Amino acid sequence: MSTTSLPQPQPERAAALRAALLAAGFTADGLLDLLGAPAYAALARSETVPALRATRRHGDGPLASLVRLFLLQAPVPYVHAAAALPVEDALADGWLRREGDEVHATVDVRPYGGPDGEDWFIVSDLGCAVGGAGGIGSREEGVVLGVGGASTTLAGITVRTPVATALDLGTGSGIQALHAAQHATRVTATDVNPRALEFTRLTLALSGAPEAELLAGSLFEPVGDATYDLIVSNPPFVISPGPRLTYRDGGMGGDDLCRTLVQEAGAHLNPGGYAQFLGNWQHVEGEDWRDRVRSWVPRGCDAWIVQRDVQDVTQYAELWLRDAGDHRADPAEYAERYEDWLDEFESRKTKAVGFGWITLRRSDAAEPSIVVEEWPHSVEQPLGETVLAHFARQDYLREHDDAALLAGYFQLTEEVVQEQVGVPGAEDPEHVVLRQNRGMRRATKVDTVGAGFAGVCDGSLSAGRILDAIAQLVEEDPVALRDRTPEAIRLLVEQGFLEPVPGPTAG
Repeated sequence: MSTTSLPQPQPERAAALRAALLAAGFTADGLLDLLGAPAYAALARSETVPALRATRRHGDGPLASLVRLFLLQAPVPYVHAAAALPVEDALADGWLRREGDEVHATVDVRPYGGPDGEDWFIVSDLGCAVGGAGGIGSREEGVVLGVGGASTTLAGITVRTPVATALDLGTGSGIQALHAAQHATRVTATDVNPRALEFTRLTLALSGAPEAELLAGSLFEPVGDATYDLIVSNPPFVISPGPRLTYRDGGMGGDDLCRTLVQEAGAHLNPGGYAQFLGNWQHVEGEDWRDRVRSWVPRGCDAWIVQRDVQDVTQYAELWLRDAGDHRADPAEYAERYEDWLDEFESRKTKAVGFGWITLRRSDAAEPSIVVEEWPHSVEQPLGETVLAHFARQDYLREHDDAALLAGYFQLTEEVVQEQVGVPGAEDPEHVVLRQNRGMRRATKVDTVGAGFAGVCDGSLSAGRILDAIAQLVEEDPVALRDRTPEAIRLLVEQGFLEPVPGPTAG
């Protein structure tokens, strides 16, 4: 566990430091303007040379000095630091340390743009933020990471309706707690690593966000029987041969940590509340992965589980060996660790590992809606509104039998386009594809009746009347068409191509 001391700023001094950073333009937009797009993108790959060159071109101004100090973790002359921020207070509070005529950062401070244009700062261990000097690759057990792809993905899919209480379980450097503080009256953040809680405190303070309740402990143990309107977690979900790095290895065998987290979440959700997680799950020989994760869903909860990626066991082992920097270690040690990973997977009959999103909603429905699907294609973030719409559609479908569906009114969702696929010059297409350009960006194949039905849906006619008109056009028995079409309508509604509307009002 890392023992490096962390800054302990007074609230008013944290506010003054924040003001100085903003005054210097040390923001996400300011970095892009200073560095240019190629160097800015290189930082996300933990490549610092382009950014160092860019700061040299801009001399020793306040913004260039702050970039070198906090993002590139390069020493800066005291006089240049003093021109950029209240340096004596920063030294006294522990943000900086002095060596002769130079100062060094003690933590990584990364500008982070909020969803509504907020200027935030994520504080993490040196070299462990995306864009830090070394990138992820520390082998220190208690290291606390900054902003990464997983954390921004979770922030993007999270439902952002106003709530009274929110829980960020396994908070790390506090990114999810920072987002939750914008729409929750009270935020609780937990972590098994007490050092992470201190980083969360720094992130919130430097971002000008309200303080959160900070509790140390594993999973739901720190909160007892408390319940919440929103639970979010980017847990240490890596399936590894043993606990080694606190931020990624949960200390349970296989995917037991993710299973336990999901199963226990239901008891901590208020009615109507959401729990949203990232996770890994095993693809076990002789078992359908969908059945595996479906079995995790707690009683009383609807669920939407999306598998975004699958890696075979060799790819997975190599990914996390590189994450810990083992590829830079002694070749014999690397080979031994690689063997350990493969032995672990072989003992569990694991052939691959899936990664994805898990969303629960406490509905207490007699027949819960559990959707488990694979969608590796590109999506449009943020998806919080898409998640809300998904569960609203599930409610509608659960409450409407086929007769009620045919009596209902629908309209084609915005940004849906139709594509006809077939041999050039052919009189009729081989098939028709409906494609979304927003949200999940789904595509689904439909027959000519389905395409015609979707194209006519504008909320003015009931589904049954549209089908009767189509039956007349294609010279098909309207009763038979009504009998065979509800399943297709349900699919189009479930996937978000059609949305239910109240229908026209009389007079």
